[in-house]
Amino acid sequence: MDDVHSFLDAIQAFFGHLAAVSWGALGLAVLLHVVKLALRARAWENILRAAFPTNGVRYRSVFGAYVAGVGVNSLTPARGGDVAKMYLARHRIPSSSYPALGSTLVVETLLDFVVSTCLLLVAIKMSLLPGLPDLPSLPAFDWSFVVRHPVVAAFLATLLLGAGVLLWEWASRHVVAFRAKVAQGFTILGDRRAVLTQVVTWQTVAWLARIGAIYWFLRAFHIETGFRTVVAVVVVQGLSTTLPFTPGGLGAQQAVLVFALAGTASRSGVLGFSVGMQLVTIVVNVVLGFGAIVLMLKTLRWRERVASDDEERAGSAAATPEQAAAPSRSALPG
Repeated sequence: MDDVHSFLDAIQAFFGHLAAVSWGALGLAVLLHVVKLALRARAWENILRAAFPTNGVRYRSVFGAYVAGVGVNSLTPARGGDVAKMYLARHRIPSSSYPALGSTLVVETLLDFVVSTCLLLVAIKMSLLPGLPDLPSLPAFDWSFVVRHPVVAAFLATLLLGAGVLLWEWASRHVVAFRAKVAQGFTILGDRRAVLTQVVTWQTVAWLARIGAIYWFLRAFHIETGFRTVVAVVVVQGLSTTLPFTPGGLGAQQAVLVFALAGTASRSGVLGFSVGMQLVTIVVNVVLGFGAIVLMLKTLRWRERVASDDEERAGSAAATPEQAAAPSRSALPG
């Protein structure tokens, strides 16, 4: 409930600053946001091409699957959009598999992990983030349970990590095909040149587009656009998507940005900027994402399509060898 109240307060602040928004700067921010998505989709396409070299991976299919996942992530917590990415890619890439597609998504986020870690260390050094004593008191702070109960949180995290390790060991020993499919998604990592030229290069430019989008969002809402401010926004965005307990980090971004940008702008100005940027990107992501779903699946009835696919696979598996051979027999001369 705190998340909802905080976000509603931010919406009120947004409408209070709406008349002063610079629409030209806002348009540039949206354009750079879309460019960022297109560049990230290109990097994922190259990872998929390395994993499935004979399957005719097409950029438009990869872009559609990628923006569909981003759109779903904007409306659901816990990164449910990643499932949408894999589902759509699975249908457009012959002979692909979910384990292999899942590992390609891991490769696609490796640079993000490195860059985000570096930016987080910079933010800590610059005191842009609240310290542990301040975290529980922030309104709508998603991770308050972790902060208030660190021992319990650490115990649960250890249990989850241990369960994950045991599951991986069991799968590695007993499911040879699963292990091979997972390794298939990491194929591109075996070619350093390909990683640098086909993944890192595209994602680096995507990061520059992301930073540029944030810069113009700040300009649109008349917030100071210095290095300190841009770093704060990038880090807070990253943290809210790392632990996405609410769709798009709703509430958490507003709470932490008010702290991080204290002294840079008024509280209402920061809230107006934060919710404005979040609402605009959500709208763009949803329009692109669900538009891609309609074009690729010819419907928005996701569950019905999945159920239909399951029935089709079950029917194919149930077919007997005699049934499969029947058409060819009928084609033989009498």
